[in-house]
Amino acid sequence: MLSEEAVDALYAGYAKYKNLGACNWMSKLQIPAQIQQRLLKYHDDRSMQAINNNPFVLLGFGMSFEAVDQLAKQRFEIPDSDPRRLSAAVEMAIRKEIDKGHTYTTQDAIRPTVRKLLGSPELATQAFMAGYQKAQFVLNWETGTYHPTAQLLMESVVAKRLKSLAAKVDLYDHEANHAYLTAVSELPYDLTKKQAQAVATSLDNAVSCITGGAGTGKTTVLRTALRAFHTLGYHIHAIALSGRAAMRLHESIGFKTLTIAAFLRQEPVDPGSNQPHHLLVIDEASMIDLPTMYRLVTHINPKVRIIFTGDPDQLPPIGCGKVLSDIVESEVIANTTLDIVKRQDGSTGIPEYSKLINQGVVPERLSTGTISFHETPDASDIAQKCTELFLASTQDSRIMGATKATVAEINKLVQNAVNPDGQRLEFELHGDKFYRDTRQGDAILFTQNNYEKGIQNGSLGTLISTEATGEHYGVVELDTGDRVEVTQSLLDCMELGYCITLHKAQGSQFSCIIIALKKGRIVDRAWLYTAITRAEAEIHIVGAARQ
Repeated sequence: MLSEEAVDALYAGYAKYKNLGACNWMSKLQIPAQIQQRLLKYHDDRSMQAINNNPFVLLGFGMSFEAVDQLAKQRFEIPDSDPRRLSAAVEMAIRKEIDKGHTYTTQDAIRPTVRKLLGSPELATQAFMAGYQKAQFVLNWETGTYHPTAQLLMESVVAKRLKSLAAKVDLYDHEANHAYLTAVSELPYDLTKKQAQAVATSLDNAVSCITGGAGTGKTTVLRTALRAFHTLGYHIHAIALSGRAAMRLHESIGFKTLTIAAFLRQEPVDPGSNQPHHLLVIDEASMIDLPTMYRLVTHINPKVRIIFTGDPDQLPPIGCGKVLSDIVESEVIANTTLDIVKRQDGSTGIPEYSKLINQGVVPERLSTGTISFHETPDASDIAQKCTELFLASTQDSRIMGATKATVAEINKLVQNAVNPDGQRLEFELHGDKFYRDTRQGDAILFTQNNYEKGIQNGSLGTLISTEATGEHYGVVELDTGDRVEVTQSLLDCMELGYCITLHKAQGSQFSCIIIALKKGRIVDRAWLYTAITRAEAEIHIVGAARQ
């Protein structure tokens, strides 16, 4: 009779090798290893069947339309007019619009892409019907807009939840007034009229927003409001997008905080008889995209009150939808906008500087306070200058770049300067050995969500070990202090993190920010404004003043 340990070993061995045949089969079809891993994780031992039924399923796991189309024709003899191919082209065109941040599109916007993928205007026309029949989108006949089914569902759920909360008003009663007065009495200074209004509004409404730029007092208002809610007996759930933002929020408000990823890993918030009152606080809410907001509202009971804080003038989030901006524009939810920057002696000058940029005004002095402008007329010198500044700056520093090419160039320069001899990451896959020039001690950026491991798109950390053990290739210590073992799925979304794009930095702040200011399509006023607001104490802007 087999022992329990032997049975466990047999199950572990079966789990490891049962998909070996599928891997060999997919390798013969020249499906990349990382695509195989993603497919197996989702379809498991049904992966071969899924591809046989519809090769275009591979699009959802990262293969390009061109590669899948060639595979479908040569290996599966799928004709050009096959509905699977036609609807896949529409799916890819819609996905490109979603990747741009949109939650709906028009036929005019996606038809050129569909026609290019299919190589025929006639097939493009057929493709829209195929996509409609497959329920890939909902067509609004009045506006002529195409709404991807998944995004439309998420929008509907989020809107319904928020509208329901927004209808619960006039909650400022005698107890709330007492809690407000108690919270205000603990302050060492008086609130401004607008700040007092913001605190009262949050107590009076089941859902509300506190918005404004850097230095306008959002943190003071939030801290005061939460003191009042605590007095009223509310259990406060304060969350932020990144580990750094969550830690900074904790320091500001004095209550326990979590990253959104960690919050979503916990049990859903469902008020019971022991703790009937709950409040969810979402900090830096301008960074929250639609899928994240959908996960949040479905993770809490509809009775849970919500406070959003953030700056809608910053860049929109990485994913589709701009939740906070749309909420403010709708005027359905109570919002108090704080707009006065209070100048303090010995301040960095960052709030004043960022406000001028947001207003479209060039500061009289490009270098002022703790902000330094470094003139580099030749764009080719920017990367080197940023690297020099990084080496001379404080430990808590980060370089911001606008494009992936700029970020990659600077990351390589910095890595070779600060970590030239670190042990590189090596791993084995299907018996073959591979390595990546990511070294022990390197700053790491994650570029995809992995809620199971507490990682979100933009999470930062340090590679502290490159020792491979079984299916783990090393260990990354996140900026939250948590440690995660590097698996194949994480390896696919790991990059160097000395220099990061501004979108990846959203939700985080650093003591020192170095901005690689290169003229380009996405570098506009909002980009520079957002980059500046990522700094807590010191800023270096590298570029040409005439940009």
